[in-house]
Amino acid sequence: MEPLTHSEYHDIAAIIDYVKADFKGLPGIGELASFLRSNPLNIQQLFEKWAGTSYEEFFYYISSGNTTAILKNEATLFNTLYDKKLHGTNTSNDLIFDIGIFTDEEFSNKDFNINYSVAQSPFGMLIIASTYRGICYMAFIDDESRAFLNLKTKFPNAVLNHQSDILQENALSVFQNEQSINSSIKLHLKGTEFQLRVWKSLLQIPCGELTTYGRIARQIDNPKASRAVGTAIGSNPVAYLIPCHRVIQNSGTVGGYMWGSTRKTAIIGWEMARKRSVRI
Repeated sequence: MEPLTHSEYHDIAAIIDYVKADFKGLPGIGELASFLRSNPLNIQQLFEKWAGTSYEEFFYYISSGNTTAILKNEATLFNTLYDKKLHGTNTSNDLIFDIGIFTDEEFSNKDFNINYSVAQSPFGMLIIASTYRGICYMAFIDDESRAFLNLKTKFPNAVLNHQSDILQENALSVFQNEQSINSSIKLHLKGTEFQLRVWKSLLQIPCGELTTYGRIARQIDNPKASRAVGTAIGSNPVAYLIPCHRVIQNSGTVGGYMWGSTRKTAIIGWEMARKRSVRI
C-alpha cells in the first residue's frame, strides 16, 4: 500500500462523503467516476494503491453491519489483551509502546527542546513532535502555520525546533508495510492520571478492531465514566499512534473525531483492509 499525495487523499475523502450522503446504497463505480470527473479504472486503482483493496470491499469494511459485527466479537479479544501489561504489544504488528510521562519540571522548563516536522500520511498531512524521550504530539493538519500555533499552545514554554529525528521517523513507519517486527515506539505524554489510563487502554486495541466508550470505561474499572472517557479520548495528543479512532458508538456508527469523522472512517477502513492483507 503506497502513500497518497494530498490531492489523492482529498479524492478518497470526497468519495467517502459522497457515499455517506447516498442513502440508497453504494453508488456504482461509474457514478463515482462522473462525480470526480475521472474514470472507473482510476478510482479502482486509487483504492488499490491506498488500501490494497477494491472500492466495493473498502465500503463493506466500514458498513454499519460490519462494524456492529466487530463490536459483538470484540469483548473477549479486548479482555484478553487488557490482561497484558499496559505497555504491551499491539498484536496487529508487534509494536511495543514505551511510555514516558512529562514531569512538571520538564513542562515548565524554558530550555526544554521539542523537535517537530510535517509529513505525509495515508490520511493527509500531519505534524509530529518529539522530545528526547519520545513522541509528545501528532495531529492531522490542513495548514502548517496553524499547526505550529497549536503545537506552541500545547507546549508554551518549550523551545520548538523545526527538524525531524529518528524518533519521528520510527513512529511514522507505522504507515508502511515494511515496518520491522518488534520495533519500539517511544511516547512522552502530558496528561492527568485519568487521561493517561484511558490513553494506555486505547493502545491495547489491535489494528482493524473496534471498541466502545463504555467498554473502555469498564476496562479501566470505572464503568460509569463513559462520558469522562469520551472527553479523555477527545484530548488525545498523539493521533493514530494512540488509536482513539478505534472507539465508536454502540450502534456501530463511527461517531466524532478530533480530526473529522471522514478521516476517522478512512482510517478504520484502511486498517481493516491492511489487516486482511496481512492475514492473506
